[in-house]
Formats: sequence, structure tokens, C-alpha cells
Amino acid sequence: METETLKIKAPLFKTKTHGFLKGSLRAFDLPSLIDRMKQSSKWANGELNAIVLLKSRYRQIVLTALHEETEIVSFQSNDSITLHIIEGKLRFQTRKESVTLYKGQLLTLHEKIKYSLTTGKETVFLLTIANSALKPLIN
Repeated sequence: METETLKIKAPLFKTKTHGFLKGSLRAFDLPSLIDRMKQSSKWANGELNAIVLLKSRYRQIVLTALHEETEIVSFQSNDSITLHIIEGKLRFQTRKESVTLYKGQLLTLHEKIKYSLTTGKETVFLLTIANSALKPLIN
């Protein structure tokens, strides 16, 4: 399966069951969300599934599930990203480097670098996108 972009929808989860809390704290029941993602018709049709857990002007956190042997090619983020593998195995490649990430591993990437992803098996990861327009508070 090959795709060129990640299409992401905002979640509708605001219940205690899925861990959305009021106020400044937000906690998520990732196993419950992953189960729900994998039971969706979108997932059954072979599509990737993604839920935006947090979206602000500073960062976005996206829970993403990919099927086995999924390839996302020629993707470039204008912002820096972090990938944290929750389940499975993911091959991450830039023009100069490549790495295979396994459950529990984390990868960071600076902004404006093209990359591609390939799954060896069903994979779930957290993608954090940090707004590159933010200026550091300390020089």
C-alpha cells in the first residue's frame, strides 16, 4: 500500500472513558483508543487511521495506526517531529540516513527534511509536531 500524505481527523472523544479531562490536564487511554481505531470501518478497508489527540498553535500530537507493509513516501514536514513507537516496527528513512524503530523507541527529526516510512508489521505510533515558527526563549 502506498500513500503520499497523512490525512488526519480531529477526535470526538470527550468522555471519561477515553480519558479526556477538563481543565489544563489531558490524559488519554491509548490502549482503548487503539482498539477503537482498529475496529473502525476505515481500518477494515485497509486505510491508515489517525486521531489528533492535541492540537494547539505550539504542537500537535497524533496517534497513528498503519497496516503491515504500508509505505508513506516523499513526505516533508515544515516543522520538527517526534515519533514514539507504541506497537510494531517502523523503518524511517531520510536521504542520508535510515533507522528501524521498535516498540518503545523514540525518534526526533528537524524541520524541512524529507522522509519516508515503511512498516514491517502493523504499527502504532505517536507523532508529535512542534511548530517551527516558535523562537527559543533563550539564545
